[in-house]
Amino acid sequence: MQSESIELGFLSIFSLLTFFIFLIVSKFSNKIFSGVLIDNDFEKPQAFHSEPVSRIGGLASIISLFIFFYFYYLLYSEILVDYILIATSVFIIGSLDDFKIKINPTTRLIVMIIILFVLINFLQIKIKSIDLIFLNSLLTIKLFSVLFTLLCFLFIINGANLIDGFNGLLTINLILINSILLYINLKSNNLEFSIFLIAQLTILICFLMFNFPKAKIFFGDSGSYLFGSLVSLNTIITNNLNPDVSSFFFCTILSYLFLEVFFSFVRKIYQKKSPFFPDNKHLHMLSYGKILRYFGKEKSNYMNSFIINAVYLILVMPSVYFLYNPLICKLWFFALMICYLIIYLELNKTRQNSEQ
Repeated sequence: MQSESIELGFLSIFSLLTFFIFLIVSKFSNKIFSGVLIDNDFEKPQAFHSEPVSRIGGLASIISLFIFFYFYYLLYSEILVDYILIATSVFIIGSLDDFKIKINPTTRLIVMIIILFVLINFLQIKIKSIDLIFLNSLLTIKLFSVLFTLLCFLFIINGANLIDGFNGLLTINLILINSILLYINLKSNNLEFSIFLIAQLTILICFLMFNFPKAKIFFGDSGSYLFGSLVSLNTIITNNLNPDVSSFFFCTILSYLFLEVFFSFVRKIYQKKSPFFPDNKHLHMLSYGKILRYFGKEKSNYMNSFIINAVYLILVMPSVYFLYNPLICKLWFFALMICYLIIYLELNKTRQNSEQ
């Protein structure tokens, strides 16, 4: 009982500190680093804002995260080495773009692949089991295990970065995913890990207060990369701590992030375009065009985020009741792929008709 009181006390202090960190960076965002983090590029395909906004959310997030790492050490005398190294590495990679240091997208991806490969191998991060017999056999081979884990990180990190174009879109999705992971870990009595998930939710909620519905700050690439890597590691650890939960259930809750990247990659290859350069034909951009007709430009940005995440929640939540059933979880995941494709094709058809 005393231990729980201490943990709650630390979380309360951490919540207040995190809120004030975001409040301060939001207040002085135009002056921090001489305003270099201000996003005033309104011409890029993924830009849907019409006023300059600072991409300082990632910096505030990692400061808050390191404060929690210190609290966690005080509570449990444990240093979260895997989280610290991976979070710091991908944050730095994302910060290059936030600080307007121009790097070719292909080069940036290669750097990320090399760093993640080394860290996954060094930290021995692995997915212990998957609901596919042939993959379980392959996962016993170290090189395959490292490459498979690397691929999972890349899909989710880049998926997080890809959908981070509308106020609250990525943040709300991450809150929903981490809340489901928290539910699973609390149910399994994984209390120490649950504390860390609560801390991440605290950071996300504090950021959301300054990003939704009207954006005072953005995550930037550093923030989206940071939380993409965190949710990847959260999911892998939850999968390993809860072997009774179907691994395809985790695929289901990550489906939106995964499918945006996977479908975008396949679509661009089919259209003979580079899959590493952005365009304006992602699902959340197509849905924005349709929503724009009903809500107008001022409200459409955040309403798009709300509607997409509401649909995501409606489609994903029923699978929570079957999280211990591998067959249903597999079928559910493939059904979500079909739903995504149908919705995308319908929205794209509507856009093409409006352009004619």
